[in-house]
Amino acid sequence: MKPITEAAAQLGLEPDQLELYGKWKAKLSGDVWASVSDRPDGKLILVTAMNPTPAGEGKTLTTIGLTQGLNRIGRKAAAALREPSLGPCMGMKGGATGSGKAQIVPAEDINLHFTGDIHAITSAHNLLAALIDNHIHQGNELRLNPARIVWKRALDMNDRPLRQIVIGIGDNNGTVREDGFLISTASEVMAVLCLAEDMADLRARLARIVVAYDMEGRPVTADELRAVDAMCALLKDAIHPNLVQTLEGDPVFIHGGPFANIAHGCSSIRATRHALKLADYVVTEAGFGADLGAEKFMNIKCRQGGLHPAAVVIVATVRALKYNGGVHRQELLAENAEAIRLGFNNLRRHVENMLAFGVPVMVAINRFAADTEAELAQVTALCAELGVKAIVSDAWERGGEGCRELAQEVAEMADGASADSFQLLYPDDMPLAEKIETIVKRIYRGAGVKYRPAAKRALQELEQQGVSDLPVCMAKTPYSFTDRPAVLGAPEHFIIEVKDVRWSAGAGFVVVSTGQMVTMPGLPAEPAAWRIRLDEAGHIEGLS
Repeated sequence: MKPITEAAAQLGLEPDQLELYGKWKAKLSGDVWASVSDRPDGKLILVTAMNPTPAGEGKTLTTIGLTQGLNRIGRKAAAALREPSLGPCMGMKGGATGSGKAQIVPAEDINLHFTGDIHAITSAHNLLAALIDNHIHQGNELRLNPARIVWKRALDMNDRPLRQIVIGIGDNNGTVREDGFLISTASEVMAVLCLAEDMADLRARLARIVVAYDMEGRPVTADELRAVDAMCALLKDAIHPNLVQTLEGDPVFIHGGPFANIAHGCSSIRATRHALKLADYVVTEAGFGADLGAEKFMNIKCRQGGLHPAAVVIVATVRALKYNGGVHRQELLAENAEAIRLGFNNLRRHVENMLAFGVPVMVAINRFAADTEAELAQVTALCAELGVKAIVSDAWERGGEGCRELAQEVAEMADGASADSFQLLYPDDMPLAEKIETIVKRIYRGAGVKYRPAAKRALQELEQQGVSDLPVCMAKTPYSFTDRPAVLGAPEHFIIEVKDVRWSAGAGFVVVSTGQMVTMPGLPAEPAAWRIRLDEAGHIEGLS
């Protein structure tokens, strides 16, 4: 690794514009924006993917490799990524910093505590939760209804038993009521941090957060609980973007980490805007498949941040196509042209969806060792029939050199794009129910929406409160276009079941929970934590 000051120098940043966290990590100081805000923006490139499979697709790997490749062909590029959550790192996924020769470093630091941003978000979230129950205990001047406290507690770890709990049990321990935990990356504080323009906007958004309803059904905010100033104090450093580097020394902004299946799945607007002023090309990613992360990137992040992507790269793999074509995981290494043809329907739908936003699209085929030339040629040909170019990426084995061709094609595509062609999926003034139905029908290709009684009441209440102008954040399984993870490929004419609708007033969107989605994941049968160890020299092993 280079000292982080050297990686920063590639962007024209001076050492006194950094807040150093050791040799290899830094935060941008608060005065950087004032010095760059009048510069023209670079080209914003979104990396997304087909629906994820157990075999893994390598979206972050491709994002890093493409950034390295752009710099190798002489373009000034930086990446803008999310911060990993401890939950997946210790759970099913393991680390989230790429792999092979396309990694961001120091990987162990980034995957674990990093610069403390997620810890700060957790603390601010739980401070608000504590103030709510203390307010009730101290006399409940605001007349909060204990049965309608909507602000849960948060923890940055997968912990299934905490989804639903009872608090206040015992003498003088507060009001006995049902409560629960969500994972910190699903916290509205995380969404607020990622969407806030500056500290003033952060403060205003935190003040708007709805934490409960009173006995008359009126929404009660964090501002009314006098929580906002202390929350801002806890988040004063977390609001500043973090800077690290790739294995090849390319600058990478990592800031914020909302999940795309239960939140909006994009890194912070602040980090993206800083990167766009400092680099000519900014490669960012949106979580999970394009039906979740990319849809929210367009309709939430770009809408609120005034951004417009110049190109979209959809990551696909031969193995993911076979899996979506009906092949079991144990048989993915065997050649199967028919399964690739059937599984291509999943990729086709993602490509069509992204083209509908008016942005040029390319497919990056992330090569795995077992892929044959015939399989790669088949995928390339199927993409050509669809009218999009597909380029094989060798980022894992060769780093930036393995992404030269992809980088060249993406740069040319982005250079030729028109910002005027970008369009959102739905207008602000469309009613919430119509926005939900638009996503279900146009992105998922479902037949319609079925609401559980509680969700229907919540939706009607929000319509009456006049928040129909907000975008919708769908909480849905990432493994399928439907709300059932086992339904693979490209299903049609299904019904999406909505179980809950919740107003995230601070974030500025409405969360729609579907199917069996939960905001606190559980650990798998074989947690990734089992593989992690500290060796005698103090080095962490197994975090990948």
